[in-house]
Amino acid sequence: MEKIENYIGGKFQPPESGNYIENFEPATGSVYSEIADSDERDVEKAVTAAKSAFASWSDLTDCERTEYLNKIAQGIKNRAEEFVAAESKDNGKPEPLARRVDIPRAENNFRFFASAITHFSSEFHETIPSIYNYTLRQPRGVVGAISPWNLPIYLLSWKIAPALAAGNTVVAKPSELSPYTAKLLSEVCIEIGLPDGVLNIVHGYGNKAGEAIVKHPDVSTITFTGGTVTGRKINEIVAPMFKKASLEMGGKNPTLIFDDCDYEKTLAGSVHAAFSNQGEICLCGSRIFVQTGIYESFVTDYVERVKKLKVGDPLEEDTNIGALISEDHRDKIEMYVELAKDEGGEILCGGKRPEKINYRCEDGYFYEPTVITGLDHNCRVNQEEIFGPVVTIIPFETESEVLEWANGTQYGLAGSIWTENVSRAHRVASKLQSGIIWVNCWMVRDLRVPFGGMKNSGVGREGGWEALRFFTEPKNVTLVIDEENK
Repeated sequence: MEKIENYIGGKFQPPESGNYIENFEPATGSVYSEIADSDERDVEKAVTAAKSAFASWSDLTDCERTEYLNKIAQGIKNRAEEFVAAESKDNGKPEPLARRVDIPRAENNFRFFASAITHFSSEFHETIPSIYNYTLRQPRGVVGAISPWNLPIYLLSWKIAPALAAGNTVVAKPSELSPYTAKLLSEVCIEIGLPDGVLNIVHGYGNKAGEAIVKHPDVSTITFTGGTVTGRKINEIVAPMFKKASLEMGGKNPTLIFDDCDYEKTLAGSVHAAFSNQGEICLCGSRIFVQTGIYESFVTDYVERVKKLKVGDPLEEDTNIGALISEDHRDKIEMYVELAKDEGGEILCGGKRPEKINYRCEDGYFYEPTVITGLDHNCRVNQEEIFGPVVTIIPFETESEVLEWANGTQYGLAGSIWTENVSRAHRVASKLQSGIIWVNCWMVRDLRVPFGGMKNSGVGREGGWEALRFFTEPKNVTLVIDEENK
């Protein structure tokens, strides 16, 4: 059985405890590797290595660090198919999705921030002719990066790349549910000769390894993506320690569909927004609001499209929906579907485990894409994050009504608006309480723009200059010129 060890100080190291965690393949339900069960001792080693590497790494020029990041990107590209296979096996997502999105995005994250740091600039102010102010933006030190299981290498690289580009060193913890591509990333770093200790990856449970990273006094900065409950706990730890933290958390994202939308485009886009990656994306549109003029026809056509989605083996090219991440997560989704029935909902399709997919996947964690109507916008199913292939569809009459309902949750991460009325698009976008708004599209990403949510969906922003500012400390310098000695 392969063992996934920690990457500390430039080499693989076993956990101090000597213990390992079973790593399951979601599509088969079988154990295929073991993960280091790390604790505060492993984190201490990783932080020590990161501290030792910080001075020399931060002293490199931006262009020198850029060369390393581009080498990492190329290393991922050179082993792309290996990353694709690992991401699918570890996470349960279809290989075509990993090939189209996850692995190219990981490569691009390193390339983007490799370039961005060379264009990053600070402010200069001439106060009066003999007094000048300029701002230095310097790396903060050791960064703790904690990433989730749903987009493993995609989101891990999204944190590591800007932190390293800005001159920090990193101690990262990927999810224990999907660690394998982080192991491959470690191998790439060794292959390209990344200096020892610049990046360290510690595997294990959040309440042991993750919490130890958050609590460590020498970790100055925390970047986290995951659930709101965990994010709240992290915030409770870092706040009294005055650490800088970016928390990207849960979502219960609304999809607003108006009568005047491009009907066919909206059907396709809203299905994609709901069920991509088995609905296991924090940005998925799980609450669909449809204006009454097209509600009946939309529901009929939407359900027809959803029924055509193939739930299948992630290795098959025509699979649309793969396996859920774990048996526990499938149990959670089944609980919410039963709750929907108790709350008066009608299951129009899905709502159950699929029939046998194939022999290989007979014990996998699969669930059919599920569409529910007849629920009030205030019910638990419409208020709590399910994070799976389950959507509700609700009719609305007016803009003011749908905005009240769309904004009526604790979350505010993302939302999409479907209309051909430009004025309405701008008006509704300005009033929707979400950090990310898509109009007539979903998941169209530009790495330069700020990414993050409002309310209980997060604190801070990632992406572009926002990320580089987050991972640096501003220092203002005031210079007074001695006029007498000109």
